[in-house]
Amino acid sequence: MSYVDGFLLAVPRRKLAAYRKMAALAGKVWREHGALDFRECVGEDLSPGMGLPFPKLMKLKRGEVPVFSFIVFKSRAHRDRVNKKVLGDPRLKDACDPNDMPFDPKRMCYGGFQTIVE
Repeated sequence: MSYVDGFLLAVPRRKLAAYRKMAALAGKVWREHGALDFRECVGEDLSPGMGLPFPKLMKLKRGEVPVFSFIVFKSRAHRDRVNKKVLGDPRLKDACDPNDMPFDPKRMCYGGFQTIVE
């Protein structure tokens, strides 16, 4: 079974294009270092009528949209090897100015997940 890193971010709508540009580069880097899949998804149907809606869960501010992202790996060990290479890749370091991110990293949710159904 595969292993997935999942992310949930609050992105200001006005910075969505900048986020998409950064994410496109990140996806390229992760895939080059061995990730099986890389997806970035922006919230679209956010009032499903059941459960806790993402905007409420994330305490979205006016003008923010939820972005759900995931990266797929062969296993947790594979994830650890790939992420080590990615974190050392200068392309991402150059593209991610911590003082000018298109989202607030302090509000980012992240976790590693073992796949139980494929």
